Amino acid sequence: MRKILFHTLILVATLAISPTRADEASTQMARDASSALKAASIQLQKAEGSKDRIKALTKAIRAFENGLLSMREGLRAAAIRERVIKLEFENRSEQISQLLGVLLTLERATTPMLLIHPEGAVGTARSGMMVSEVTPGLQLEAEALRAQLLELEAIRGMQRVAEVDLQLSLAGVQNARVALSQAVSDRTDLPKRFAEDPIRVQILADNSDTLDFFADALSKISFEDLDVKPIPFDLQKSQLPLPTQGTLLRNFNEADAAGLRRPGILLATPALSLVTAPIASTIRYSGPFLDYGNVIILEPDTDYLIVLAGMSLVYGKVGEVIQKGDPVGLLGGKAAKVGDFLVSGQQGGGTLAQETLYIEVRKNGTPTNPLDWFDLAQN
Repeated sequence: MRKILFHTLILVATLAISPTRADEASTQMARDASSALKAASIQLQKAEGSKDRIKALTKAIRAFENGLLSMREGLRAAAIRERVIKLEFENRSEQISQLLGVLLTLERATTPMLLIHPEGAVGTARSGMMVSEVTPGLQLEAEALRAQLLELEAIRGMQRVAEVDLQLSLAGVQNARVALSQAVSDRTDLPKRFAEDPIRVQILADNSDTLDFFADALSKISFEDLDVKPIPFDLQKSQLPLPTQGTLLRNFNEADAAGLRRPGILLATPALSLVTAPIASTIRYSGPFLDYGNVIILEPDTDYLIVLAGMSLVYGKVGEVIQKGDPVGLLGGKAAKVGDFLVSGQQGGGTLAQETLYIEVRKNGTPTNPLDWFDLAQN
């Protein structure tokens, strides 16, 4: 019995080195994401009867996008935590087996057997002291193991719930995109500025060899003045929200893999992300251009142009005056499936399809660094 107690003391000390505190932060992230996706579904339902349907649908799509992004991060964190727990079990499997064996041995030992010791009363007293020292440690370790098993079960339960939420939300956001495209197509109430020569814009687009040439020439085509003057664009530095959620992939004038430098920034963003106007503007051009995909060029103020390129679909017509946050297009790519999120979470990588949005800001035809204007923290 003394030998068992001695080995138990060593075992408790060894197990105490490893962390045993349960960490629920990962599962909480996914739960919060599920709540956000449910809220987005409610927003989509309300959008059906909204007076400003385009604005309501835009908000619903943004809510879905943010919720799906949070869900991806939550699933990734949960998958990492699950692997950590499993590795702890694997690395400590022998120690855990010994602990369970000791607990079973102590449980089976009768009270008289625990009190009798070959060395007499002194030995019995010492054994009692050892038992009193060991028992709290064994209890703590048993509770820690139980907590980790419960956490592992909670993670797996959360993943099952997340799969259902993802299925509904991916269908919801796709329905919202279709509804938004239709609502924009039916829109007739936007104020409009007319160019002196409206045909010239398309002729320029068809005959321009570079975006630089096209944007410079476009800035020289005059439009009739606005009834209400916008806030001077110079005062908007570092305040504009990014047109879509994403991460900076290439900086201003940074060379790409082929060594090509462009006077703008490139954002990496999930497929089919919504692109919105960062500021109230006039649409100066909307349509395909060279190898940039679909391009929309906005005029927020006299002498300034914002170029957004790389979309698969653009909203709006030349001359229309749009407000901050109005939808201007959708990026391309394939719609994500539930399995894509689950695999992304398990692998901890970027298996979900990514698209890119190219952004330029020009003053008097000269490119300026877009990062001087956009607040990345608002993304």
